[in-house]
Amino acid sequence: MTGTLHIVAAEPVLHGVLKLTWDDGYEGIVDLRGIMAHGDIFASLRDPASFRQVRVSQFGHSVFWGEEDDEDVDFGCDRLREIAEEQAALLARAG
Repeated sequence: MTGTLHIVAAEPVLHGVLKLTWDDGYEGIVDLRGIMAHGDIFASLRDPASFRQVRVSQFGHSVFWGEEDDEDVDFGCDRLREIAEEQAALLARAG
C-alpha cells in the first residue's frame, strides 16, 4: 500500500460486513463483527438497519454512520485497508 488512498464505495453485504472499494481499484471485504461486539460506541451498529446506513465521507478518508459533521461512529480508510488485506490473507491461507 503506497500513497494516500481514499474509499470510493461502501456496501453492506451482511450485518457487520462491508464491501469496500478504494480509488486504486482494490476491493475488499471487511468483517467488523468482532470489533462491533465490544464497547458502547458500537452499540448503534449492532442494529442491522443502522449498520446498513453506512456512508463514505466526503473525501473518502473514512466510512461513517450518523451525520458527517458529527459522526456517531467512523472507521478510517487506512485502517480499513489494513483489515481488508489481513482478512483476505487469512482466507487465502485457509483455502
